[in-house]
Amino acid sequence: METTAINTPGRVPWNKGKFTGQKPSLKLKEIWAIRIRLQLSALTRDLAIFNLAIDSS
Repeated sequence: METTAINTPGRVPWNKGKFTGQKPSLKLKEIWAIRIRLQLSALTRDLAIFNLAIDSS
């Protein structure tokens, strides 16, 4: 059985040349901005989940 390799010379990986490592953590100012926005929107569940995520890290 003959196998043929399909070569696609024009194909570029989606992450070529992009930084793929760990992202920088949120700053305290950004955390409080998110908390205030969730409180003003009355999204209690989302605020609780956000606080849990922040407190667990």
